[in-house]
This record gives sequence, C-alpha cells and structure tokens, in this order.
Amino acid sequence: MSGRLTGKVALISGAARGMGSTEARMFAAEGAQVVLADVRDTEGQAVAGEIGAAARYTHMDVTREDDWTRAVAFAEAEFGGLDTLVNNAGVLSMAGVEDTTEKEWDQVIDVNQKGVWLGMKAAVPAMRRRGGGSIVNISSLYGLIGSGAATAYQASKGAVRLLTKTAAVQYAAEGIRVNSVHPGLTTTPMVELGISPKDRAAIASLACIKREARPEEIGYAVLFLASDEASFVTGAELVVDGGYSTA
Repeated sequence: MSGRLTGKVALISGAARGMGSTEARMFAAEGAQVVLADVRDTEGQAVAGEIGAAARYTHMDVTREDDWTRAVAFAEAEFGGLDTLVNNAGVLSMAGVEDTTEKEWDQVIDVNQKGVWLGMKAAVPAMRRRGGGSIVNISSLYGLIGSGAATAYQASKGAVRLLTKTAAVQYAAEGIRVNSVHPGLTTTPMVELGISPKDRAAIASLACIKREARPEEIGYAVLFLASDEASFVTGAELVVDGGYSTA
C-alpha cells in the first residue's frame, strides 16, 4: 500500500536524527507533508533537504511553549494545516534513584514529559480547525515496566503513557486520536551515546527477538497510528519491543 498519508500534514519533534528523522522520511514517502522540528538545526535542515519539497525544518525547543506555538503556526502557514503530531523528542539518563541529580531529573522530565504535554496543547487547536487528527506520543518499553535504573527516564515515559490516555478520552469526541508507542531498545544516536555496548547487548538478549530494533521498525508502528487505517484506535499502547515484555 502506498500513499497512506496523502493529504496529511505532520509535525515531528526530535526529527533531526534517530527515530524522528526516520519517521519524517517514511511519512513523506507515504504522501505526507512534514515539518521537522529540533534544536539540532544543521542536522534537521539536512534531513529536510534530503526529503525535498514535502518537508520543512523549524527550530524548536520542546520545553518552551512559545516554540511549540511557532512550530504549529509554521506548519499551518507552509502546508495549510496540521493533521498529525509525533511527540518524538527525548533525552536519556541511566542514573538510578540516588545517583540522579536534581538537574538531571529536571532536564529529563522537562523534555520527555513536559514536552509531550506542550506539544499536545499546541497541536489540538490546529487539529480542531482541520476537523480531527492523530497524536502519537513516543513512550518506551520502560514506561510500562521497571529496570532498576534510568529513574528519571522511566518516570517520564510512564507519565507519557497516562498523559496519552487522558488526552485520548478528552478529545475523542472531536475526532482527535491519541496513542502511545512503546519501543524496546532501538539503534539510535541517543542509545549509542547513552548506553555502553556491553549493557546494550545485555538488554537486547532479554528480548524474544535477540537484537535491537531498527528505527524503521518503530516508524512503521507510528505510521500506522498516524494513518486512517487506525481510525478506531485511540488511547492504545502499541508495544514494539521484540517480545521483551513478554519473556
């Protein structure tokens, strides 16, 4: 099937690299017009340039409400509206309870949790003007289960799970669907920089499928939820973890 997102306009946060850039490319390939948003301007502009006429880049710090307001207005000005938001931006800290500093806690919660809330807050009015839309919030496998580490990260991703459900209930009557995706360990720059090769191998070995996910394997789940194929799906948790949480 092709053209699954034809006629749709999407805003993707954290789109300069990793899962975000992969999602942007996949969305454009399926007919969407895409606004890539990030703080990594050089990388983000390069990805948008590679995609071509269907893509634009805008600088956005997900922890700043004014940046979100400008990004949504930019999508409407450039492409005529907003149908899809992917709250993809995230940061990782592997520190446990006692080793997490207050500064680390605040940074992770600001990006991973507050950023998702601000994104939904900014996007909903634009989707309302379009008569509906789809919001996909990227949580994590570790928003569902514990690991004994990554205290702030897991707290933030657990919050994303319930933020998603609350918004799904609130906006269903307006045709705005809100779902969360829960990836397992995925080969991205954030993981490569934040987790040692030894620890990554150990984590991957716990999944039924004994490897890390490729970004596009998460992207297909996001693509489904953004498309009209998921028209009866809201408030759901789509777990893409290679069977980690099953084993």
